[in-house]
Amino acid sequence: MSSSSEAPWVGLEVEVRLGAPGHGGFCVARHEGRVLFVRHGLPGELVRARVTEDRGGSFCRADAFEILEPSADRVPASCPVSGPGGAGCCDFSFATPAAQRALKAAVVAEQLRRVAGWETEVEVEALRDADIAGTGGWRTRLRLVVDDEGRAGVHRFRSTEVLTDLRCPQPIPGAVAGIAERSWTPGADLIVAVDGDGLRHIVESVPAGSPRRGRSGGDRRSTAARRAAAHARHVERVADGSGRAVQYVAGRRWEVSATGFWQPHQDAAQRYSDVVAEWAEVAPGDRAWDLYCGAGVFAARLAEQVGAEGSVAGVESARAAVADGNAALRDLPQARLDAERVERWLGERRTEPAPDVVVLDPPRAGAGRDVVAGITARRPARIVHIGCDPAAFARDLGLYRAAGYTASRLRAFDAFPATHHVECLALLEPSR
Repeated sequence: MSSSSEAPWVGLEVEVRLGAPGHGGFCVARHEGRVLFVRHGLPGELVRARVTEDRGGSFCRADAFEILEPSADRVPASCPVSGPGGAGCCDFSFATPAAQRALKAAVVAEQLRRVAGWETEVEVEALRDADIAGTGGWRTRLRLVVDDEGRAGVHRFRSTEVLTDLRCPQPIPGAVAGIAERSWTPGADLIVAVDGDGLRHIVESVPAGSPRRGRSGGDRRSTAARRAAAHARHVERVADGSGRAVQYVAGRRWEVSATGFWQPHQDAAQRYSDVVAEWAEVAPGDRAWDLYCGAGVFAARLAEQVGAEGSVAGVESARAAVADGNAALRDLPQARLDAERVERWLGERRTEPAPDVVVLDPPRAGAGRDVVAGITARRPARIVHIGCDPAAFARDLGLYRAAGYTASRLRAFDAFPATHHVECLALLEPSR
């Protein structure tokens, strides 16, 4: 096949030396003047890579299918589902746990330097000892897909094709037991949640009126249709358990929908809650805001600290999560959660007393300019910002910096072992 830069490179096999890791689970390489984003390799390795996607721009995507000079950090892959041509579940299951965390630290540091203008050392911490050793599953919540024959599986990387292979090591023991042997509704999603009492809940979710999901690879139009279906009305059926998951953080009990948001790593909610409680430094009588509050895990810790004379106001767009949170916090009258879009909620509070501290855990896309502006305009003494995407996190920190805030503390957690994902928390304080 021609390697001319004027011709599509899909299927082209090249020998390249891999460079630094990039944001998204790949390493950067170059061939004939073009950039290759190569998955399944480690920095410094010499590999044979096959181009899997080429849209004619300055870069294309490739898989390393043969390792010619392996890194000392390479180990046998722990995930049999996610190799070249496989699923996108585990980006780095072939690297030691320490190497995985180093890769993530390098990506976070580069995003902070390039996007936020912040030169800082980054250490990615494991959430538990088993993560350090790379043993045992950690995921308590997952979403599976069902093919046209009723078999549960996962999507092939950057495709709508369903791979009916559930051997990924991420789920905690028992989470997917028996699922492969059962027949499910074709085209459904399966939401699996193992709660704090060890009970498993499985909910089938089917977009109302949606076409059945095919087994062959999809194009951009079918991917767009799938994304649209995710926001359509869904018909849900509880297949196992009650559909109501019990969770515990800092001795408090929540009962939440199995299909709603909860941190997937079994230790994440407790660890983040501890960091927020430490960094917020709220005192009795203080005012605090918890934005994108979900079911109010952080609001609960803040409410206990501000006491009966203080107040905690939380906001979350998911009404079911707000209802569950207010139920869990009913013994803390100083805390109130509202169902509203954060941008609108901030606008409605321009005349209210300013908060002493703001905590926010926005979705993967980050908070963005309007939300950061709405927060910094009130000049809180401390802002605790949490982000699960290094690029969006760095962009938001750059916005804080432009508004006169400086990041004084940073912690990063390997909340998604074997993947490229990482959770970052920053403490921001006024710089002037």
